[in-house]
Amino acid sequence: MKKIHRNLSVLQSVPEYLIYFFLYSVLGWVYEVVLEVFIYRWGYSDRGVLTGPYCIIYGFGALIFLILLKNLKSKRIGPKQFNLTPVLVFFAIIFIATVVELIGSYIMEFTQGSWMWDYSNYFANFQGRIALNPSIRFGIGGMVILYLLQPLFEKCVERLSRKALYRVSGVIGLILVVDYLHMILS
Repeated sequence: MKKIHRNLSVLQSVPEYLIYFFLYSVLGWVYEVVLEVFIYRWGYSDRGVLTGPYCIIYGFGALIFLILLKNLKSKRIGPKQFNLTPVLVFFAIIFIATVVELIGSYIMEFTQGSWMWDYSNYFANFQGRIALNPSIRFGIGGMVILYLLQPLFEKCVERLSRKALYRVSGVIGLILVVDYLHMILS
């Protein structure tokens, strides 16, 4: 009976996770644009593989953080004077983000012929696909997600009625499906 209840709980959280996926995809797009325009001063370019203002690799990465690190984040590891859990979470985020970025680069190369970034000039890079500097930045960003943004987003989503939750997630799902179909048919 517990297994059925657990599966039902997972299904009920799919609309919430879709909203989180979308929010983090949009924030990832904003992060990329800010880096390009204001930090590196390269000028604007569309940083997503889809048409809309979102980078879905950030959405996938954030969901993976939320799912895989939920239990670790809630534990207290270390002596009473010093909680090692945030340090362990930080290194877990770096590892996960690096793996997601590496896999994402291979998926993009397979489906589109290339990937959207090149870390060849960065210290400690692998084939220009991953590098130490961006991985550390993603670690910092992941900490912001887990410890600051996600609690805020959860409070906002909890305020939605079940009906509103399904409507919002349905609209988001429709936007993403239409955008994906537009990409593959173009």
